[in-house]
Amino acid sequence: MSIKLEDLQIYQISMNLGEKVWDSIVKWDYLAKDTIGKQFVRSMDSVAANISEGYGRFHYRESKHFYYYARGSLLESMTWLQKSFNRELIDIEEFEKLNKEMKTLSIKLNNYIKTIGKMERK
Repeated sequence: MSIKLEDLQIYQISMNLGEKVWDSIVKWDYLAKDTIGKQFVRSMDSVAANISEGYGRFHYRESKHFYYYARGSLLESMTWLQKSFNRELIDIEEFEKLNKEMKTLSIKLNNYIKTIGKMERK
């Protein structure tokens, strides 16, 4: 049985986080959306996009590069999350919830990267 992209937990979590970030940012005023908001959405969406691209690559070494890009985009997103909180664009509850989910994704993504090349897709 072949594993589909949509079955990967890291993909599911990253897609879900992208929607949560979007839902939060669409409520912001123009300046906040135009500065932090656009970059936050792009970096968070880039996580899922890079997981997708890595999954679609033929060789595991090539795939791994895109998972590293996804990890970099996730860390960038965590910076935008912190800036959003620092500038009072999101409250503590939303910050803590998103931060927890991003940290969980970071751990799962790192663990997935460690398995690349050690397993074969069936």
